[in-house]
Amino acid sequence: MMLEKLIVFLQDELDIPADQVNLALRDTQAIPCQVPMQLWKYGLINMTQLEKIFDWLE
Repeated sequence: MMLEKLIVFLQDELDIPADQVNLALRDTQAIPCQVPMQLWKYGLINMTQLEKIFDWLE
C-alpha cells in the first residue's frame, strides 16, 4: 500500500516518468524507503525533489 502511494506521489506530484520509477523499483526490490535514494543515485531527481520525497515519507 505504501509503495503504491509513493509511486502515485512520484508520478503525479514530481512528474517523474514511470520508466524512471520502475528503474528505481527494480534496484530496490520494492522497498519504499530506498526508492528515493536510487532515483537520486541515477540522477533522475534533484536534491529538492529528494527532500520533498523524504518529507512525504515522514
